[in-house]
Amino acid sequence: MNKLSTPTSAHDAALFGDVVVRAAQGELVKTLAAELLSELTPTEKLSLLDGDADFWPGLAAMLTGAYRNRPYSHGKIDRIGLPGVQFCDGPRGITLGSSTAFPVAMARGATWDVGLEERVGEAIGQEGRAQGANMVGSVCINLPRHPAWGRVQESYSEESVLLGELGAAHVRGLQLNVMACVKHFALNSIENTRFRVDVTADEAALHEVFLAHFRRVMEGEEGALSVMSAYNSVNGDWAGESKTLLTDILEDQWGFEGIVISDWVFGMRDAVKSIKAGLHIEAPFANRRAARLRTALEEGVITQAEIDGLASSILSTQIKLYATRNTDTPLSDIIFCDKHRALAREVATRSIVLLKNEVEVEPNASGQSRQEAKRTLPLSPSLASCAVIGRLANSENTGDRGSSWVRSPQVATPFAALKEAVPHARVVLEDSDSTTAAAKVAAECEAAVVIVGYDAGDEGEYLLPDLAANHEAYASVFPQPDGSVAANMVVEAMSSIGKGMSIEDRALGGDRSSLRLRARDVEIITAVAAANPRTVVSIVTAGAVIIEEWKDLVPAIVVGWYGGCEGGHALADVLLGRANPSGRLPWSMPTSEDHLPSFSSTATEIIYDHWLGQRLLDRLGVPAAYPLGWGLSYTEFGLADLSVHSHSTPATPDSIQLSLAVTNKGQHGGVCVVQIYGTKCRDVQESKNSDDHHYARQLLGFTAVEVGASETRLVEVTASLRPFMVWKGKSNRLVLLGGKATLEAAQYAGDARAAQCTYSLLKPAL
Repeated sequence: MNKLSTPTSAHDAALFGDVVVRAAQGELVKTLAAELLSELTPTEKLSLLDGDADFWPGLAAMLTGAYRNRPYSHGKIDRIGLPGVQFCDGPRGITLGSSTAFPVAMARGATWDVGLEERVGEAIGQEGRAQGANMVGSVCINLPRHPAWGRVQESYSEESVLLGELGAAHVRGLQLNVMACVKHFALNSIENTRFRVDVTADEAALHEVFLAHFRRVMEGEEGALSVMSAYNSVNGDWAGESKTLLTDILEDQWGFEGIVISDWVFGMRDAVKSIKAGLHIEAPFANRRAARLRTALEEGVITQAEIDGLASSILSTQIKLYATRNTDTPLSDIIFCDKHRALAREVATRSIVLLKNEVEVEPNASGQSRQEAKRTLPLSPSLASCAVIGRLANSENTGDRGSSWVRSPQVATPFAALKEAVPHARVVLEDSDSTTAAAKVAAECEAAVVIVGYDAGDEGEYLLPDLAANHEAYASVFPQPDGSVAANMVVEAMSSIGKGMSIEDRALGGDRSSLRLRARDVEIITAVAAANPRTVVSIVTAGAVIIEEWKDLVPAIVVGWYGGCEGGHALADVLLGRANPSGRLPWSMPTSEDHLPSFSSTATEIIYDHWLGQRLLDRLGVPAAYPLGWGLSYTEFGLADLSVHSHSTPATPDSIQLSLAVTNKGQHGGVCVVQIYGTKCRDVQESKNSDDHHYARQLLGFTAVEVGASETRLVEVTASLRPFMVWKGKSNRLVLLGGKATLEAAQYAGDARAAQCTYSLLKPAL
């Protein structure tokens, strides 16, 4: 029961519903929110600013899994019919009940398909609303500076433009039914020390790289209604108490008018500072604010105007959602329905990246070309036998088991799906993790599929933060135990963390300890490849994996991702040629750890700059094992005739429209992912400076287009000019420098076959 669940008159209970109707009829939301605010008591106003459950019973319920079946409630006031913020998490689906597990966000990033991601957002929003949620935290757009980050699976890409466009698409889909919550603001990409790490970034890196995609998602007609602050501190201030982030940037510079909610429990330390900074809600329980704000008001440390300002935004945002969302509330039968499972399968199929696909035999003496020779994939649908090998081959492995864990009632594993797909064949499972057994079964079969990679024990949200290492965080957030049953249960549970449990039992997650596969995985790949020349390796991962020690041993490699509840079926569809692979890497795969930014999972201080991912590889002058945007197909595409179709204008200063011809040169229809890159040209007078990030190749735009066999299509692509903009601190704005840029329509970064044109940059400012 919420804190203010008191008997009401029929008139009072209808207050919120009445203002929603008036908002839908066109009355100003801010005016209506002010009217509603005037009806609240001082106690009710304060109740809007934190969770409805008291700390100890709330935390006890969280630890025992009670919130797997109901949203976290914040600021619900029955007296006036105010629903409050009813929050559940994402981003691979709704974390309540038995919902549909979609592929993780990074897999969806590999589709490079905005329309597809919007459909996923709509489905997730429907399942959330059907289970009582009105805010869903499924828009995670933190830029993964390093692939070892434990929660890399929750984000879309290493590239800001891809992050921003897919994040905006997800927001559009979600907000047909629920408030989209964008997270974690900002610079959150270390997991193990997330409660104590301070990230330093200068203003240029902050605005040009690490906040650019947040701005894209918060602005425009699809602007998100809420944002979650991060655990870490930024330039010395905890993100949930940072006036620079929450007021100066988010509100003043970007015009954000929605709700800022803290990350759970440890997302804010100081109640007064968080109010001054512009944090609307302490989540998910009544804790620091409940203990401090009333006294702070009496002492004059904070003002009623500050409380009213935050409360008004909370009310405005709820009014806006309820006045604009779809009229019909989805019924419970939409949860894990056939339509959503079909969408999960479509997305998983579209996400799979074919890294390598060698010909099985050399061209014959009659002059058969390599293109005509039979490649390893797709496997013949009439194959007589297939071995499915690896510890993950029959595992329901949809990702980590943290806040994004979706518990679908059924999950298709690779083995089960392949067995179902070729019922006439002998499909053999070998998941004992034995190298000898793997080689034996591989030798006895026509083809071998080896499933390798990671699971919840290797990477993900860090579930058991060390009490000693995080003593300051616990001391500043946890109140003194009150002797209640709930408090005693929590204290006992926290004191027993990690004791008597194996790593496997704990499924710790956290930052990845290595970017390479387990030694046993490599041994199995080596043994299987020696036993069977038709060996396919599928990698379960979210971030980049270094595969140099074994990639030349096998003829075919795919990135299968954490594929959601239909991931096994999707893998079978691609391997058997029922679907043409169209996934493209949303990050670059390096050949060495030395080619990545510095990273330590124990760091308490770190500096973020412009250099990461493909841009860092380009700067170092080293080739990627597989570059950003890489992916093969069962057909071949050609791009030509690139031209600027529509220039930027004062009304649209940050984008241009390009057109090009896309030709499918093969006999199989497929999806071509057109990627637009741009490189600013240097003036003749300028000296080359390797540290000047303004002249690096940048991803500007993309589109995924279906092209039939032997077909040519004229395609239009929107390219953002924001990656060319530089931050001017004195005026607090991004400015597009003049000059020329080379634009490329490519199928991956550095594509030698890219179509090119030159564009003269205008000089508008944002």
